[in-house]
Amino acid sequence: MILLIDVGNSNIVFGFSDMEKINKSFRFKTLTDKTSDEYYILIKSMLDLYDFNDVIISSVVPVVTSALKKLFKSYYNINSKIVGPGVKTGIQLKVDDPKTVGADMICDCSGAMIYDKEAIVVDLGTATKYIYVKNNTFYGCSIAPGVSISMKALINNAALLPSFEFSSPKKVIATNTMACLQSGVILGSASQVDGMIDRIKEEIGNNDVAVLATGGLSGVIVPLCKNQIKVKEHLTLEGLLEIYKKNLVA
Repeated sequence: MILLIDVGNSNIVFGFSDMEKINKSFRFKTLTDKTSDEYYILIKSMLDLYDFNDVIISSVVPVVTSALKKLFKSYYNINSKIVGPGVKTGIQLKVDDPKTVGADMICDCSGAMIYDKEAIVVDLGTATKYIYVKNNTFYGCSIAPGVSISMKALINNAALLPSFEFSSPKKVIATNTMACLQSGVILGSASQVDGMIDRIKEEIGNNDVAVLATGGLSGVIVPLCKNQIKVKEHLTLEGLLEIYKKNLVA
């Protein structure tokens, strides 16, 4: 069993694979102030449910990368593979500075290529990323504030607005504060997704390009979109698994 880890700014996603598919996954809040020993105490009970013999990590939070790498070496005697320089990804980066491309986006591209030769990936995480990949080549992306960040910024800067639950509003024009916020943030995000997809389709000249969505809020936002979008919950981990396979020693 292989342990796949995607470290994001808000959450860490752990996935276990038999080399064919993602068998089980769980999320854990990203904590930048924890040592490797503290992380071990927090996640040991979940890790011990599975017999894994190797680890690969995709991360955009270096301090957590270091803690997890030390954890698996100290407690499991495993030298974790880290997506970065020296690791084969199978994805070419046609951008101004390849070193600035996050490991999560490379994994998203790798995962998208499982499903189609050309795709737009909408990753609804801490940031909302619109990624364009074709024939194993990443051609760039657009990055917007994530849904949660937008909501928190609004609440923190408006004294009379309350926090609210992320759920689908019944209509656009609402009649109470909670429903008004849900409409504006949730439906507004769905409209942004649709609008960006339409613009990307126009720019690449392909209205039939596959559109895939992943990230923690994809299940809430995608059903409200007008474009045809396939939700792939484990897309980043699936891409990470493909990268792991490319780096196996013969």
